[in-house]
Amino acid sequence: MAFMSELGIFLRARRSRVTPADVGLPEGIGLRRTPGLRREELATLAGVSIDYYTRLEQGKETRPGPAVVDALAATLRLNDDEHEHLRGLAAQGAARDPARSKPVPGRTVRPGVHQLLEALRPNPAYVVSRTNDILAANPGGYRLLAGIEEWPARQRNILRFFFLHPGARTLYPEWEKLAPAAAGRLRAMAGTDPDAPDLVELVGELAVKSPEFARLWQRYDVEARVDGHKHFHHPDVGDVTLGYESMTLARTEEQRLVAYHAVPGSADHDAMVLLDMASPRDGRRGQADSSYGVAGRSAERSEGR
Repeated sequence: MAFMSELGIFLRARRSRVTPADVGLPEGIGLRRTPGLRREELATLAGVSIDYYTRLEQGKETRPGPAVVDALAATLRLNDDEHEHLRGLAAQGAARDPARSKPVPGRTVRPGVHQLLEALRPNPAYVVSRTNDILAANPGGYRLLAGIEEWPARQRNILRFFFLHPGARTLYPEWEKLAPAAAGRLRAMAGTDPDAPDLVELVGELAVKSPEFARLWQRYDVEARVDGHKHFHHPDVGDVTLGYESMTLARTEEQRLVAYHAVPGSADHDAMVLLDMASPRDGRRGQADSSYGVAGRSAERSEGR
């Protein structure tokens, strides 16, 4: 089953990144056939039998208990996100029914959420699916991602833009720093629903078209950050640094609202205002403008537009 190999892939990937010196073991004499710890070293340090650990990596055992999970996490030097990911894989192994799969996520955004996007202006904001398809946005939300309006609405995906759009590396001055986390967030989702058609399709496309993504995907980094700051070098407003928050919307198939913010009166806030007021770069109203909510359309009608 795909999930079984997902647990094994994660363990193998993390084991390869822990050196004997990291856990206080001598390096030994001669070359190792593979990087990182050997299976027997990890098993011994984690307090499990070599046979049991081998079965975990091979996917023949998928239900490690909490004590084993915690011991493996400590030995593999997992951070909090990675530890939680391992717990999720173990829980899925205990509960997974191969005959059942999650329904295909809906793409409809509730009217109240559209109104919220409008109320957040001038803060750029958008709603994304679990695989980061943009489902709705206010004007600044799309204009912040300069160039994404050139793509058809169904192709507008944050990760596709980040890894495949030719302007992304200019827009994100810290592209190299952000790339592992971008792939890591998608990897975290793959651990809980690896057979999902929307995930398989996106990962397949990015792995084929982006060598950087393919390399990062094999590293098996896991990232679950939901807030922070991002720097942009925007073609219309120049250099800007914005904080962001990502919030899961209740009663949806893992839709998230992502909103950016800056201190009122700051140059960064002024840049947000300019983005909110600017016309689309291609001279046409994009999906974001035509769908950002009842309140926005009512305002336009009242102004005679």
